[in-house]
Amino acid sequence: MSSIDLSVHLCNIRLSNPTILASGILGTTRALLKRVAESGAGAVTTKSISNEPREGHKNPTVITFDGGMLNAVGYSNPGVDAAAREFSNLQVINVPVIASVIGTQKEDFARVVDGLSDTNFSAIEIPLSCPHTPGFGLLAGQGTPEATFAITSEIRKITKLPIFVKLSPNIPEICTVAKAAEDAGADAITAVNSMGPGMIINIEAQKPILHFKVGGVTGDALRPIAIRCVYDLYKAVNIPIIGVGGVSTGRHSIEMMMAGASAVGIGTGVYYRGIDVFKKVCEEMVQWMEENNFDNINSIIGIAHD
Repeated sequence: MSSIDLSVHLCNIRLSNPTILASGILGTTRALLKRVAESGAGAVTTKSISNEPREGHKNPTVITFDGGMLNAVGYSNPGVDAAAREFSNLQVINVPVIASVIGTQKEDFARVVDGLSDTNFSAIEIPLSCPHTPGFGLLAGQGTPEATFAITSEIRKITKLPIFVKLSPNIPEICTVAKAAEDAGADAITAVNSMGPGMIINIEAQKPILHFKVGGVTGDALRPIAIRCVYDLYKAVNIPIIGVGGVSTGRHSIEMMMAGASAVGIGTGVYYRGIDVFKKVCEEMVQWMEENNFDNINSIIGIAHD
């Protein structure tokens, strides 16, 4: 039996391992989150929840390409009232559950967080950027330090739960925005959301493949950008970072943590390697650590900066 310790603490939340199901992947129901937890994830995140129900974009919403994936789902969800009912009794899930909350104005975010106040979530994640949903991303000014501070401050008034602010890799001054989130009371930074928007055209059909035409870029193409963002953020803020973007192997996770992440989100990795990708990633991390004489995952965090 391995003596390797993969447990981490994220804002006083203990995770048995650093892998987290990223928002937007399998997080639509309590049953699916439970299944992901049983497949080895250290924590799980819901699909993003808005105040009112949203249908999202029409199919096709996802397409793969040589370097990763392009998606334009459009934040489809049943709204906060239905979500509060669906995610009641989270005690049946044996890992921390993070609620992803979206809005167009700071009051929208606050209403959703308040609407979930009777549930048993461990933390709130607020994605302040979306490259494929007008009004929910940079078009709403959410990539600015001022908007980030205002939204985070508003949510801080509503909840005592840890707040994770999810930032876009498209922001030129991502560290400045992250610092604004920290100053407003954020407890961690999730880095990063998908980049783009990007487009893929079917040359036979002579039109874009996605119904919405453009989508967020994830997967392998995103990972080097995400690694750089985490590396820069580690030097800029004093709160933990959750590294997200193209993580699907143990080596990817270790790379992300060496850049400065305290935990790693996995999204498209579920598509490429199956729902037990979390277990596979952890096994690969343990193997690498044994081969390289590390016995505690926390000793790897930020080591690329030394």
